[in-house]
Amino acid sequence: MLNETYTLNNGITIPRLGLGTWFIEDDDAAQAVRDAAAIGYRHFDTAQAYGNERGVGGGIRTCGIPRHELFVTTKLAAEIKTLDEARQAIGGSLQTLGLDAIDMMIIHSPQPWAEFRKGEHFLEGNLQAWRALEEALQAGKIRAIGLSNFEQVDLDNILENGSVRPAVNQILAHVSNTPLGLIDYIQSNGILVEAYSPFGHGEILRSEVLVSMAAAYGVSTAQLAIRYCLQLGMLPLPKTANPAHMRSNAEVDFDIGGTDMETLKKVAPIGNYGEASVFPVYGDNARSA
Repeated sequence: MLNETYTLNNGITIPRLGLGTWFIEDDDAAQAVRDAAAIGYRHFDTAQAYGNERGVGGGIRTCGIPRHELFVTTKLAAEIKTLDEARQAIGGSLQTLGLDAIDMMIIHSPQPWAEFRKGEHFLEGNLQAWRALEEALQAGKIRAIGLSNFEQVDLDNILENGSVRPAVNQILAHVSNTPLGLIDYIQSNGILVEAYSPFGHGEILRSEVLVSMAAAYGVSTAQLAIRYCLQLGMLPLPKTANPAHMRSNAEVDFDIGGTDMETLKKVAPIGNYGEASVFPVYGDNARSA
């Protein structure tokens, strides 16, 4: 699986499985990247908001893998909605990561986190941020640009008014929370869907349906959850700093049968996301979107 790739709409290839780094402390991120690279991971996802770009970049530079074989994604902070701020933040990420170029940079959210899914779509602000990403793409500072948490109206704003089609839209997607309509719409526009929190911040792994089905396939619930995302044509980004979990998460070379896929699509939503429920993307407004 770690050798398999998708081709983005600009012709660049991206590994089909990535390592998420949310909640990995900056001081621990470099070792997590080095451990993952030694296992075979080549795709690493960070963000300005994670506060660990320095560590991720350090791991990229010291992992012993040639830079051109690695794919690094970071995210423009959700609060940045002006051209000048976005330009400065892009330069800031390049400096913090310590890289000559970023493989992909995406807008973290259409709304600032304090306003997430509260009705305002910040259409003009997102176009300003997108323009800055387009400039950096043209200048060779970034190889691909994309979005995160964008609903259809937000995506249409970029498609209709931007000059570059987004390469990805990274969304919350996992068993029990699979926005199939949005996924279909994104994919129909030639945009790759990246699935963050494919384990539902760990809560979905307790599902009796997953536990039973995983046992039938002889795999773990985590492996089943990752495979589900892959079979829907998405790119999952499981987060872990544990090398054993990294290895296990990549051992997903099996197929979920069609009937079982339909069952997984219909798993009831989890009641809450535990400690993660305080974050906007896991709130009731986000899940009902």
